[in-house]
Amino acid sequence: MSLPRSDIFISGGGIAGLVAAAAFGHAGFSVVLADPTPAPDTPADTSADTGADLRSTAFLHPARALLDEIGLWQALAPLATPLDALRIVDTTGWPPEIAETRIFSAQELDQQSFGWNLPNWQTRAELLRFIRAQPGITFLPGVGFAGMLARTNAAIVSLSDGSRLGARLVIGADGRASPVREAAGIGVSTTRYGQKALAFTATHPLAHENISTEIYNRGGAFTTVPLPDQNGVPASAIVWMNPGPRAQALAALPEDQFDAEMTGRACALLGPMQRTGAVAVWPVITQRATRLTAERTALVAEAAHVLPPIGAQGLNTSLHDVAALYDLARAEPEALGAPAQLARYARLRERDIAMRARAIDLFNRICQSGEPAVQALRRAGLTSVHDIGPLRQSIMRAGLGSR
Repeated sequence: MSLPRSDIFISGGGIAGLVAAAAFGHAGFSVVLADPTPAPDTPADTSADTGADLRSTAFLHPARALLDEIGLWQALAPLATPLDALRIVDTTGWPPEIAETRIFSAQELDQQSFGWNLPNWQTRAELLRFIRAQPGITFLPGVGFAGMLARTNAAIVSLSDGSRLGARLVIGADGRASPVREAAGIGVSTTRYGQKALAFTATHPLAHENISTEIYNRGGAFTTVPLPDQNGVPASAIVWMNPGPRAQALAALPEDQFDAEMTGRACALLGPMQRTGAVAVWPVITQRATRLTAERTALVAEAAHVLPPIGAQGLNTSLHDVAALYDLARAEPEALGAPAQLARYARLRERDIAMRARAIDLFNRICQSGEPAVQALRRAGLTSVHDIGPLRQSIMRAGLGSR
């Protein structure tokens, strides 16, 4: 019996998987995307709806370039809030008191903005609309990856609904517990910090002025990322890292107590803050796959790497993966999924992923430390990076990345 065939099978319908499907569909490849999460018939119109991803993502310039190229940015742009500057605030003591503040401006790099922030739930809804309109993409919501048999010329993929298909390339974009990675026999190395991140949205009386702020103290960073106003009131997406037990205790607080704790942790930089909607709690880890490829298989995004939520590196690193694989496939479509092409993908991505993982791991350890000597080192590093012009610009360019 002949199996239905496609050029590419993608496991995982998160943002990275959806962008990958859109990119390869745009390039003329036939794509099947399976996601075990059922998709709603109509997108939710509130981030508080059950199951919504309450995080937001800052899309940096290389990510926007990819989205522009494949025709996605036009739909996403109305939802985006520009990030014109990054404010770094180092604090001491408890309750925190501001010790140093530095602002990094995108204009120094001849850019209006470092990037654009979008709520994940809205981004995913727009991506779903986009891929459903593409004739070369078959989307299978509520259907998961069950297994595969990789052969020289193709892989035979089994799905959770009992169906099977053939694909020249299998892409695992299915998260930190990736079933594609497991089926390919690829292991992971994991570093745990004893931290959890709270992700939610808050309003505040003072305007954010399109400035993203990272406030450091023991336990981890407290980050505010600009969002559009909510009912005429300034709003920001918040990522608040803490030791695990402290994060769980905060998430369980009544709203008024939570708001008071949040405002104190933010040093009232935006005035008294009020949480809107629910709080999501995420474990903070660094995780890397021991390999990025196997026969007829490539890993991208959190199937390949998980990074602490610092410096907007998580999803942007994921979209670097997608862009690299997309560029290779477009250049040699006849070699899709072949060993030489997959080896080039691994060479292109492994060094960048390793460097970013090491840098963010070190930075997170320094940021979460409560030791006075480490905190003094953190402040000295902040002032040196900012106050030495060439070093400041070099660090900003490295954070943006390139395609």
